[in-house]
Amino acid sequence: MLSLSKKKSEADAPQTAAWHPNFRNYEKLPDIKVVRTAFFVNGAAILLALSLAIYFGYKEWSLHVLRGQIAAAETLIRRDKPISDQAVQQFKKFQTEEVRINEVDTFLKSKPSVSRLVIHLGRTLPPNVAMDSVILADTGLVLRISIRGGDAGPGYANAYLEQLKVDKVLAERFEPAEMTTITINPTTGRWSAEINHRLKGAKK
Repeated sequence: MLSLSKKKSEADAPQTAAWHPNFRNYEKLPDIKVVRTAFFVNGAAILLALSLAIYFGYKEWSLHVLRGQIAAAETLIRRDKPISDQAVQQFKKFQTEEVRINEVDTFLKSKPSVSRLVIHLGRTLPPNVAMDSVILADTGLVLRISIRGGDAGPGYANAYLEQLKVDKVLAERFEPAEMTTITINPTTGRWSAEINHRLKGAKK
């Protein structure tokens, strides 16, 4: 108990002034810190400068690589350009030939078989009409016929013409029939006529 009371009395005792005045100038005293503040400032500045140098160096290196790739690509383009131009010309020629081939193919598919036409015409030929020739051209079908019957020959020819106009087989590929010529042979007394069937879609 005595010690506690003694400490309390010492703490409560009034503080006495120093025995001499304090003439120290703290601003002029040396810095006694282990690590100075200037070290952190300089270190941060150096770190920032290194970071910027690394960033711009990487960007410059990337730009250099990109320029090299562009130069290599341009070299390849210059090297392959003649071959490319030749390929383009060949492709254009191919397109032109393709159009022609398609036209021929379309015509061949649309053009009926001559043998089938001859068989069909032979089966539907009237008694007084004889078939002289069957011509299947690019523009259509041409029939050359001979008609017996003297003065009644033109009537038989017109009747056959009307028959051809309503023929369902011919109507699939050809326009309605037209008689282009009809003449009589004075020696034989027979009539000769030419009947034209224009192919559908054919140029006139």
